[in-house]
Amino acid sequence: MSKYLLELAAARVKGSPFGITSVCSAHPVVLRAAVRRARVTESYVLIEATCNQVNHLGGYTGMTPADFVDLVGKIADEEGLRRDLVIFGGDHLGPNPWRKERAEEALSKARDMVRAYVAAGFSKIHIDTSMGCAGEPIALDDRTIAGRAADLCAIAEETAKAVGLPMPVYILGTEVPVPGGADHVLDTVEPTSPDAARATIGIHREIFEAAGLGDAFERVLAFVVQPGVEFGSENVIVYDPPKAVSLAAVLQDDDRLVFEAHSTDYQTEEALASLVKDGFAILKVGPGLTFAYREALYALDMIASELAPSYGARPLAATMEKLMLEHPDDWQGHYHGDEAALRLQRHYSYSDRIRYYWNRPEAATAVDALSKALEGRRIPEPLLRQYLPQYGLTDVSGMQDILIAAVDEVLGVYDRAARPDAV
Repeated sequence: MSKYLLELAAARVKGSPFGITSVCSAHPVVLRAAVRRARVTESYVLIEATCNQVNHLGGYTGMTPADFVDLVGKIADEEGLRRDLVIFGGDHLGPNPWRKERAEEALSKARDMVRAYVAAGFSKIHIDTSMGCAGEPIALDDRTIAGRAADLCAIAEETAKAVGLPMPVYILGTEVPVPGGADHVLDTVEPTSPDAARATIGIHREIFEAAGLGDAFERVLAFVVQPGVEFGSENVIVYDPPKAVSLAAVLQDDDRLVFEAHSTDYQTEEALASLVKDGFAILKVGPGLTFAYREALYALDMIASELAPSYGARPLAATMEKLMLEHPDDWQGHYHGDEAALRLQRHYSYSDRIRYYWNRPEAATAVDALSKALEGRRIPEPLLRQYLPQYGLTDVSGMQDILIAAVDEVLGVYDRAARPDAV
């Protein structure tokens, strides 16, 4: 499966570049939408779990890497997708979840996490050691980052050999955007300088080879750089190809590499296609998918309020507001402004930090109540046009179909940009 990813660089060199969407989400509806699209298009699907969502200690989803693989496998079976078409990736694997601890403790936990990911069958490993731990600078120097990355890579190599799995492919880099988007308003984002990108690649190569990891470095698929894209709570910085020309030219130094673009959520189809053309072949998207899920869910909350008087006035939104106020850790510090601004951001921010709450029992109960309120009811076409006009729905069989259609709308944009032959 990872061999398919290695074709990205070869296609770039041949002048016929293609890309792949990296679905970075643990939400069951998002996963089902991605799997269903892969089944329809008969193509590979790259599904990635992040270190905060899923780790050996459970993450905020409560899932270990093995649990995540099992969940996606069951969805693939239900949707009729061959399991060998699912590529599992581990995103931001490193000390990030424990960065408030001393480096020694955080890196020890990161090693255990990498072992768990590789043993579970994750074949694309993004090693992210770019953020400082307690007592360290926020941004570390390239040599420290590369040394820690080599340490985690050695663990991944040992684990794959021990459990008899194919050796992983790797994603490295030092200029790694913070998972989940920026937490402040952005006016512009400068691409990584070509000199910095070359230095990063060179330092990693040197340190990996010195650590006896030359073979592993040959399986480095991509480096993470900043192409000049990002999103904040209320705005999106769209890719500007001319600004990234010099950065894209760095790929001419090595025929084996492409770039991985993080935070591509909310980019236009044209911008995504330009990223792929310029060598940013792996397009990572996460919050943009759960944003679409929440958008459709809130629309259905309003539709149910119109159709079923006993349902009440937007009880799902009220439940989520209460939940986020009672448990503010996942949004406080990321959203800014007065109380009115904070309320809007809690629900509608592009950063979509509401996604951290969907797996809580109160949220699940509220979503189930919405489903029951709509069960057996035909949603009149004028109501669909009022609250869900963007999806062109006229006849749907239920809430699940609408939610999957919302997520698939986003996935379709990525597929068309990455693979012109996509359905």
